[in-house]
Amino acid sequence: MKSERGYSMIECLVYIAVFAVVLNLSFVAYYRYEQHTRSLRRNADDITRALRAGERWREDVRTAIALPHVIENGLAIPQQSGEIAYVFADGAIWRQTGATRVVVLKQVKTSTISDDSRQRVNVWRWELELASPQKVVLVRPLFTFTAVARRPS
Repeated sequence: MKSERGYSMIECLVYIAVFAVVLNLSFVAYYRYEQHTRSLRRNADDITRALRAGERWREDVRTAIALPHVIENGLAIPQQSGEIAYVFADGAIWRQTGATRVVVLKQVKTSTISDDSRQRVNVWRWELELASPQKVVLVRPLFTFTAVARRPS
């Protein structure tokens, strides 16, 4: 009797089933990786936007010609060219100079600007929280900026 070697139909079906399971798991892992990469990129962009807005606000406070003062939902900063106002409205931070109003930071959940002066140093604190597109947030995107205003001469 001659013995023949080869695969039976059942062995082929088992191999195809195992291959399908492995392929399915790899697709799930890839799409989860894509989703986390997009989320990480979005978070990095949000952090960058918040830091740029904070640095612009700090620069405006540093170059103030008189002491800034709190206005409704924001801060007014006297400058050589006029007054600059940072206002929180409609889920965004607006920077207003004269008649020009520009969005500095979008998707903001909360924003408070307060006087945090100590002894003879005029310090302003800006605390903001960015809105998160996710329903369950593991880490809240909170930022605190401080700036020292020059004393008027």
